[in-house]
Amino acid sequence: MSALVCHDLVRTLGTRRVLDGVSLVASPGHRIGLIGENGSGKTTLLRLLAGADEPDGGSVERPPDLGFLHQEMPYDPAATIADVVDDALREAREDLRELDRLGAAMADDPSLLEAYGERLERAELHAAWDADRRASLVLGGLGLDLPRERPLGTLSGGQRGRLALAALLLRRPAALLLDEPTNHLDDAAAAFLEEELRGMGGAILVASHDRAFLDAVCTDVVDLDPAVDGPIRYGGNYTAYQAEKRAERERWERRFAEEQEELAGLRVHAGTTARRVGFDRPMPDRDKMGYGRRGGRVEKQVSSRVRNALRRIDELERDQVRKPPEPLRFRASALATAAPEGLVVSLRSVHVPGRLSLERLDLTATDRLLVTGPNGAGKSTLLAVLAGTLPAEGDVRRRGRLRVGMLAQDTVFDRPDRTVAETWEARLGADAVPLASLGLVAPRDLGTRVGELSVGQRRRLALALLIADPPEVLLLDEPTNHLSPRLCDELEEALGTGPGAVVVASHDRWLRDRWQGRTLHLPG
Repeated sequence: MSALVCHDLVRTLGTRRVLDGVSLVASPGHRIGLIGENGSGKTTLLRLLAGADEPDGGSVERPPDLGFLHQEMPYDPAATIADVVDDALREAREDLRELDRLGAAMADDPSLLEAYGERLERAELHAAWDADRRASLVLGGLGLDLPRERPLGTLSGGQRGRLALAALLLRRPAALLLDEPTNHLDDAAAAFLEEELRGMGGAILVASHDRAFLDAVCTDVVDLDPAVDGPIRYGGNYTAYQAEKRAERERWERRFAEEQEELAGLRVHAGTTARRVGFDRPMPDRDKMGYGRRGGRVEKQVSSRVRNALRRIDELERDQVRKPPEPLRFRASALATAAPEGLVVSLRSVHVPGRLSLERLDLTATDRLLVTGPNGAGKSTLLAVLAGTLPAEGDVRRRGRLRVGMLAQDTVFDRPDRTVAETWEARLGADAVPLASLGLVAPRDLGTRVGELSVGQRRRLALALLIADPPEVLLLDEPTNHLSPRLCDELEEALGTGPGAVVVASHDRWLRDRWQGRTLHLPG
């Protein structure tokens, strides 16, 4: 096995430089997680490393046996699952056939021993002797217990994505590139994938928002969010990355505070203290000449001190670190303060035909409720019923004049012609907290019309509006979708100190494992 290496990669898309001098070494045995905001270049970097796209500058050295998880499978819709499996196992079966041929020929030609050894190493890498049994194991582990003769054109998008992943796991290439591999995987399939990747010996690079996956698989994490010195590589899994980011934040805050304290002291010293040391005592009788000499020396000392202080002030003001951005925080809710124990929403025998059936749910003004369940169990339906946007059979009661806000999975704004900045001011007023300070919307997007934003950008703007002016009941449908892992961490911390009632529907394993409030599981 050989390393996957890139030097000074540059890639510009349109007018924006997505990657600017990125260098990376992925050695065999290292499993590197790529994280960062949407648009930070994770997918672009993987495509350049795979050879699916060409850089504007820089170079890539890749092993010949490299696998890349494509968004679309390179097979005809008429091909079957068996065709995909046979293609994935082709190299392993060739290895076995060649080993048989070389083994038989070595009796007459001992010089073939080296070729036999090389082929044996390849066969072991591809787990060739176990290939057919592993095919059934991998397909089952990824939730693909389907007839092998089934055509690809009859599979859902999620099933095709899982089959593409299965094909790569069966091939066992020397280097593997994966873009959001846990999309379309349930908990069991994600755990199976994690175990498979930990057992592979080659270099693995994976771009993912799945923090539980990153924590279980990665030996290193590369943060592609813009930094002064470019992308930063952290040793360890996601938990280690979190610890280092917290330490970085503490060092940043401490340095900022120390510099501001020094600046304040220097300004006082230069403007007041140094001048007070001046020779301002009354002149004694009969000592005019001595008084003048001493005064001149003191004036020079004072002038030197002031110049030194001003020079240091200039250095600090030029080179000082910027103030650390405030983490996400909700404003206090009036309802939670006024009625901390009261019921805000009550459901009894609620039924939405074909979508939801729930006997009872009470929500208090300070509740934290996590709604879990498989796809189709009714999580989004329940949030819509709580929001009052979906009628339901049964008894639904809300406190009078209750303010409810909801972050839906697909956000639509009433005025798509308004810019992001105009939408922010129209909703919150001119005195609202600056949008850029929340870290959810890039400054370059403030002038973009909301109708031109991506799905992820619209959700982030909607989340920012809720954070800046939270309602009394906050409903969040898959809130960590389209957020970087760092922002997900901040959002979860903010929920703990947030407004009144918070209801979250999520499949995010990291969030679910660390949830501190109540949990409602919808079995589906």
